[in-house]
Amino acid sequence: MAKDPVRVLVTGAAGQIGYALVPMIARGVMLGADQPVILHMLDIPPAAEALNGVKMELVDAAFPLLKGVVATTDAVEACTGVNVAVMVGGFPRKEGMERKDVMSKNVSIYKSQASALEKHAAPNCKVLVVANPANTNALILKEFAPSIPEKNITCLTRLDHNRALGQISERLSVQVSDVKNVIIWGNHSSSQYPDVNHATVATPAGDKPVRELVADDAWLNSEFISTVQQRGAAIIKARKLSSALSAASSACDHIRDWVLGTPEGTFVSMGVYSDGSYNVPAGLIYSFPVTCKNGEWSIVQGLPIDEFSRKKLDLTAEELSEEKALAYSCLT
Repeated sequence: MAKDPVRVLVTGAAGQIGYALVPMIARGVMLGADQPVILHMLDIPPAAEALNGVKMELVDAAFPLLKGVVATTDAVEACTGVNVAVMVGGFPRKEGMERKDVMSKNVSIYKSQASALEKHAAPNCKVLVVANPANTNALILKEFAPSIPEKNITCLTRLDHNRALGQISERLSVQVSDVKNVIIWGNHSSSQYPDVNHATVATPAGDKPVRELVADDAWLNSEFISTVQQRGAAIIKARKLSSALSAASSACDHIRDWVLGTPEGTFVSMGVYSDGSYNVPAGLIYSFPVTCKNGEWSIVQGLPIDEFSRKKLDLTAEELSEEKALAYSCLT
């Protein structure tokens, strides 16, 4: 029996990330090679022509799994009946802009898109916020879409997670698929904490701790952390554009693991609504290690946190609390 198509919304679909993301979804990278999809693409009116061009290319690519394309500048049309929403559209920070200016622009965007999802999306719609500030945009969305369960609203820190895996695999000259269980704690910003204390590498002699194999705590506690934290800026410097391919790929990873489950013994990083685990203030969208099963994520509990890590977890939580306060001040 063929499966029913899943409706996937991508906002900001005519932009760089959207352009990299929609063919991946249409090819089955996000939801599996046997899952038909109908793509809903939303962008702002000035991008309508470019959006139509993307639709033309999707038709021209003749993807067997793609059962329909909705390309629109109308949020209600875009959100109607969607099962998965990938929120890529947002207002980017421009030179000379204060954080509050960017925040207030994004607060108004996410407020209006939240109400469209609230009224028109499928009942159990899963939402992934990619646009920065991702954690706080997700929080605003949650605020204005109260009927979407809080466990269904997440933000993307899988890109940082994958960056951390990549750095370890390069350092040890091993396959990236052999490295697992790095953690990104906190904010998708330069305050995030990439943590390898629970990470392992598959070797012929079994799984070995990353710390033991790298055998260089100084590198792991400083340069490794800052490389992952600053990787987005390094890509902008090299490419003169922000990361699009890797962001699109990690968005697919995030949704795929959430919907189809994480492999046994493996956890991944997702920005989710804090319940107070690891003494992170409840009510923030914070990146935790999670496992996924039957379409639900659960925070991995009981990992030992050393003093060095504790400070890093608290620091990024403080930044998120400040961002939350700033966002809420833009609402009044």
